[in-house]
Amino acid sequence: MFNSATYEKRRQALKALLKDGIVLILGNQEAPSNYPDNTYKFRQDSSFLYFFGHSHPGYAGIMDIDSGEDIFFGDDVDIDDIIWMGPQPSIKELAAQVGISCSQPTSQLKEYIQKGIAQGRKIHFLPPYRHANMMLLEELTGIKASAVKKYASLELIKAVVSLRSVKEACEIKELDLACNIGYEMHTAAMRLCKPGTSEQYIAGVLEGIAASYGSMVSFPIILSQHGETLHNHDHSLILEKGRMMLTDAGAERISCYCSDHTRTVPVGGKFEGRQKDIYNIVLACHGKALDITRPGITYKEVHLEVCKVLAQGLKEIGLMKGNVDDAVAAGAHALFLPHGLGHMMGLDVHDMEDLGQIYVGYDDETRPSTQFGLASLRMGRRLQEGFVMTDEPGCYFIPALIDQWKAEKMHTDFINYDALESFKDFGGIRLEDDILITPDGSRFLGEKRIPITIEEVEAIMNE
Repeated sequence: MFNSATYEKRRQALKALLKDGIVLILGNQEAPSNYPDNTYKFRQDSSFLYFFGHSHPGYAGIMDIDSGEDIFFGDDVDIDDIIWMGPQPSIKELAAQVGISCSQPTSQLKEYIQKGIAQGRKIHFLPPYRHANMMLLEELTGIKASAVKKYASLELIKAVVSLRSVKEACEIKELDLACNIGYEMHTAAMRLCKPGTSEQYIAGVLEGIAASYGSMVSFPIILSQHGETLHNHDHSLILEKGRMMLTDAGAERISCYCSDHTRTVPVGGKFEGRQKDIYNIVLACHGKALDITRPGITYKEVHLEVCKVLAQGLKEIGLMKGNVDDAVAAGAHALFLPHGLGHMMGLDVHDMEDLGQIYVGYDDETRPSTQFGLASLRMGRRLQEGFVMTDEPGCYFIPALIDQWKAEKMHTDFINYDALESFKDFGGIRLEDDILITPDGSRFLGEKRIPITIEEVEAIMNE
C-alpha cells in the first residue's frame, strides 16, 4: 500500500471528473477452486486497489460525488475468523489507512445504493468481469446479472482510464521493482535452456521465482520452442538443439504492479545462420520503437514505423520484395507480425483491459483498424509522459497462415512464397521490454536490462 494521501488524492481527482451521482467500486470475492474452503489465489480488483488500497476479499467502496463523502464497506472478523486467521484490523482502521473516516458493514451497502436509486441519483459502476460481482450488482441495483455490463458508466470508465493511464512516481517505483523480478526470471530461463530440458521444468522454476520475490506471475507463462504460436501455454516438449525457446513471462509485486518481458534464445546457447538473421531484424525493430517513442507521437505511428523496419529486414534476406512503405500500407508484413507492438502496463499486465480496450488504447483521435495485424494493436493513442507500455515486436513463421495466404495469392507483389518454404520449420522470435514515457523520450523499466543482444545472450547462456 501507498500512504493515505495517495488514495485521497486519487479519489478527489476522480470526483472532480464526474458531474454527480454515486461511484461504486467493488472489490473481488474469493473464488473456490474445487470446494469452498480451497480457493484460487486471491487477486483484488485493480481499480479497487487504485482508489481504496486494500487487497482482501469482500470489500466495497463508495464515492459520493454530490456530498464529497467516501465510505469503506466491509465486515469485522469474529472469533471464528480469528482462530483461523489471527487478529485482524477493524474495518474502521482499514478505512483510516486510506484516508476514509466513514466505514460501514457490508449489509448497509444495499440500503445505501437503493436509497440513491430511489432519489433518482446516477449509480456509476465499472463493467464487472467476475460472475460474483455481476450477481452482487443485480442484488444492489435490480439490473439482471446477464445485462449489468451494458449499464456500466461510460463516464466513470473514461475518468478511471484518464487517471490510471498516467503513472505516479510511487507506481513507477513499483513497476521498476516488478521488472527487477522479471530480470531474475528471464536470466534463469536462459541459463536453463539446454537440450534435453523440459519446457515445463523451466516454466515451473520461473513461477517459483515470481512467487518468491513478489506475489505471483502476472499472467500464465508462455514458454515454448514453438514460438510461432503467439500465446503458447503448452509446456509439454523437451528442448531440442537447433530450436529457439521463446519465453514471455512477467511478475506481479505484492502491490500488484506487473512486469512483462519476452526473450527468444537458441537451445544450447549459440545462434546459428538464419537464427541470427531473423533475430537481428527483430532486435532492430525493438530498438526503433525505443528510438522514436516520446510524448506526442501515437503508438500506432510507432507500430507502423517498426513494421517498416521488419519488412525492410525481410526484404534484404529475400523473404519480402517490392516497396516497403507500400507493403506495410497493404498489411503484407502481417504474415510475419500478426499482432500489435504493445499494450498499457500497470496494475494489470494489460492495464485496464476490463474497462474496454477501445477506451484504454484508443481515443476520439486515434481509432482501431480492421486490417489484419493492425487490428490486433491494443495501444494506438497519442502518448503522454507517465504512460507505461510494452515494446514487443516479433517475427513468426506460422505454417498454416503461410499456406493459406499462398493459396489465396495474398500480397504476391510483396511476399516471396518460394523462399518462405524453407522457413516453415523456423518457429518465431519475439523481444519485449516495458517502457516508460519520459518528458523527452522513453526508458526501459527495471534497474538491469535483461540480456538482449546476441553477444549478451550467448554470454549468459554459456557461463
